[in-house]
Amino acid sequence: MRTGLGFDIHRFAEGRKFVLGGVHIPFEKGLLGHSDGDVLLHALSDALLGAAGKPDIGSFFPDTDLAIKGIDSREILEKALRVLEEEKHRIENVDIVVICEKPKILPFYGAIRDSLSEILKLEKDRIGLKAKTFEGMGEIGAGNACACMVSVLLAENL
Repeated sequence: MRTGLGFDIHRFAEGRKFVLGGVHIPFEKGLLGHSDGDVLLHALSDALLGAAGKPDIGSFFPDTDLAIKGIDSREILEKALRVLEEEKHRIENVDIVVICEKPKILPFYGAIRDSLSEILKLEKDRIGLKAKTFEGMGEIGAGNACACMVSVLLAENL
């Protein structure tokens, strides 16, 4: 068994779509980033790569590469999944905490879990998803940013 931990944070910006877990969430701002800014898929990809003993997503998708500007974060996650497949690892479960003052994530809980289940090819009962606020503290609490932490458990296929 192997564990991995991923974290990501992005600022909100005008004129961008808010994408979380591969799901578009209606909001007046989106997350700023070289990609679509999906903090959940970035943190999940880093957790998976870390559990496999690989470097983070920046080594595969550097923000200096203009050819991938605006990339859909599902492509980043799919790369991490290919690495797991090559290394013969199997995802046992993922546990996710989204930290965001607004918008409220609860109304999108089902859609996000459905999206993750489809992308990961993992049963929904193996995907933990929680949303927390920062109780008005700091940049996240002021509504200026969104963060995500992800823990994963992998099994090695022998």
